[in-house]
Amino acid sequence: MTIEIKVPDIGAANQVDVIAVLVKVGDTIAIDTPLATLEGDKASMDIPSSEAGVVESVAIKVGDKVSEGSVICTVAGVAENPPGFADAKPTPFFKGGESNDAPQLPSLKKGESNDAPQLPPLKKGVDIAPAISGGFITHASPGIRRIAHELDIDLSKIKGSGEKGRITKDDIKNYLSKGNNNSGFSVLAQPVIDFSKFGTTESKPLSKIQKSSGANLHRNWVSIPHVTQFIEADITELEQFRQENKDKAIKKGFKLTPLVFIIKAVVSGLKKFPQFNSSLDSTGENLMLKKYFHVGVAVDTPNGLVVPVIRDADKKGIFELAKELEVMSSKARDGKLTMIDMQGGCFSISSLGGIGGTAFTPIINAPEVAILGVSKATMKPLYVEDNFVPRLMMPLCLSYDHRVIDGADGARFAVYLSQCLSDIRTLLL
Repeated sequence: MTIEIKVPDIGAANQVDVIAVLVKVGDTIAIDTPLATLEGDKASMDIPSSEAGVVESVAIKVGDKVSEGSVICTVAGVAENPPGFADAKPTPFFKGGESNDAPQLPSLKKGESNDAPQLPPLKKGVDIAPAISGGFITHASPGIRRIAHELDIDLSKIKGSGEKGRITKDDIKNYLSKGNNNSGFSVLAQPVIDFSKFGTTESKPLSKIQKSSGANLHRNWVSIPHVTQFIEADITELEQFRQENKDKAIKKGFKLTPLVFIIKAVVSGLKKFPQFNSSLDSTGENLMLKKYFHVGVAVDTPNGLVVPVIRDADKKGIFELAKELEVMSSKARDGKLTMIDMQGGCFSISSLGGIGGTAFTPIINAPEVAILGVSKATMKPLYVEDNFVPRLMMPLCLSYDHRVIDGADGARFAVYLSQCLSDIRTLLL
């Protein structure tokens, strides 16, 4: 037996847009399985199936306009409706506010139990019945099911956090943030182009480091909500102190660079703002606060960018940090870093001060929640006590994970770093 399923009474709405088709030929559907999502002037609503069976044909597509009586699909092998639903009336759609026109259970006959469940009044945007996906019942609003359909997401794989297990927008976002986006909404594939038709070309393979870091950077950029705070630090006195002591460092066999002082300032900041020294756990619901202070430092090498980690930076002095930083940088450039050398970081620093530039937006090195970018320091006129005086200003760019750190704390951390570098005596406090 084949039967047509048509658009039921949708109130005064006429020529309503089809914004999602939720079934395809060959699907097995049950009564109340959502077939399509329609969108009127004020609301969207799923159209539930009035029959059960196998979809034989689908008569509508996204972008069509339908009215009451329009054919949605045909179903073959229709099963009988469950007892009590034969006389149920279709629910009018697209009525503003709440509707009390939900399907009513048949009147009880004499001797029957009065404990039959009652259907609650419908609210605009709330699903009439749970969707059946992958053999499991999932509770989600029409809007959520429309999003899931557009992104090709199996709702049965998502655990709802809403009332009675209902799937919310946040549940969809968390699911996608964990790398589960297999939809057309993901990043488009690189187009295949024959560049040789425009001129001479040469193919050069990416290094192993570039391939590995590229994949990690892409993951971090698309899965972490980045915010970058920009600020400048007056390092005039710091640079004077460094110049006075750099010869001592050279005699010991290493260089005393501004980066060493930045590491000390970062450690001080991590102690004052512990949320910056943390990571989200695998569920994304708990914050793991770290009691150690391992700082990663990005190093530019001929084969690509690597980030060796200076461990227990809080327990080391300026000269000790300078020596270890030079050893790690040399190992990185010589390709001799081990996996252990690059693990366990709490916070990363990417310094481009030796190259130039005024600012940039560093990408967070997950599972860390923040990273500091440093640009080239330059002399600028600073207004001090009614006069302009030359001061050496260093640009700082702090990127942080907005799921963990809000804007106010991001600004406070950046200001604190600036203060520490402007007056290095604060690092002794």
